[in-house]
Amino acid sequence: MITLNSPADEKSVRALRIGDVVRISGVIATGRDELHRRLFGRFDKKIANILKGSFIYHCGPIVKRSGGGYKIISCGPTTSIREEPYQADIIKRYGIRGVIGKGGMGGGTLTALKEHGAVYMQATGGAAALLSRCIKEVIGVHFLDDFGAPEAMWVLRVKDFPAVVTMDSHSKSLHDDIYEASMKRYKKAV
Repeated sequence: MITLNSPADEKSVRALRIGDVVRISGVIATGRDELHRRLFGRFDKKIANILKGSFIYHCGPIVKRSGGGYKIISCGPTTSIREEPYQADIIKRYGIRGVIGKGGMGGGTLTALKEHGAVYMQATGGAAALLSRCIKEVIGVHFLDDFGAPEAMWVLRVKDFPAVVTMDSHSKSLHDDIYEASMKRYKKAV
């Protein structure tokens, strides 16, 4: 188990390899389709200050008001491949150190991970309520009025958030490895 603090430095992230199990502590931000479309091809200094060295979590959390702030009730990963058209640009433009989601991403993202020292990590699907226990605080929210709660960018302080590195900064993809191994077995079977 590797402890990863966020924001993270490039050296720490480049040391990660596919298959590494990590626990992230620090600041991460949620981001789905609307946020990626908003950030793509643009630079927002306020958002850059939040994302630099941090991680975007492909997640549409269930949120409730709590006192004067918010509480995350459930926060499971959403399918990441939808963000493939945008992700490489956002990794480069905003200096993020990685992406957390499910299902993996494509070649454009894999290239950006290598070029900019970032990783893709898989969070456990179906464990949304359990993952929400790792969220210690909602630090802020952006674009809530524009996008609504699931698509807003929630800035979260997490402690020991579990994930597995499935795409690293060395052009390795566990998703590709599994696909290739599966195709070999398939071809032998038919």
